[in-house]
Amino acid sequence: MIERLVLIGFMCSAKTTVERLVVERLDWDFIDFDEAIERNHRQRIADIFRDYGENHFRVLEVELTAQVAGFRNVVLAPGGGWITQPMLVDKLRLGSLVVWLRIQPEAALERHLRQARVERPLLAVDDPLGVVRSMLSERGPFYELADAVVETDSLTPDEVAAEIVGLLGQHDS
Repeated sequence: MIERLVLIGFMCSAKTTVERLVVERLDWDFIDFDEAIERNHRQRIADIFRDYGENHFRVLEVELTAQVAGFRNVVLAPGGGWITQPMLVDKLRLGSLVVWLRIQPEAALERHLRQARVERPLLAVDDPLGVVRSMLSERGPFYELADAVVETDSLTPDEVAAEIVGLLGQHDS
């Protein structure tokens, strides 16, 4: 029986937006990992990266994953790099449906540029498209650990949410 839905994907794949839409349809709780880490540590993700580095942030993701592993009727949206620690997927695998919200590099960068209010430390470089391509290439084998894939490039968030709820029904029978 599926007790948790875990939405994985690269930054700007609409995890947070889709998470909220899925939660409305299922009447489940949700935990956006980045928001939870910011709330728990009273610091923005960009500031955690700047002040303590990416490795420290990944440790915070490990701690949060351990805290939520037993939760039921919850949609979890970890950050884009969470998947690079496959043991975290293993901690949530039993009772979870892991869905990869796949996005192409150009679409991810376009969405990032439209979200000017969101600071993405890993994209604050001279060639952000090159960084996105490289990161997606490196993370691809990890994202493939998902139980299901939803292509997000040409779908609205509502369409993505509907597809995920449909997948949940298929996997829960």
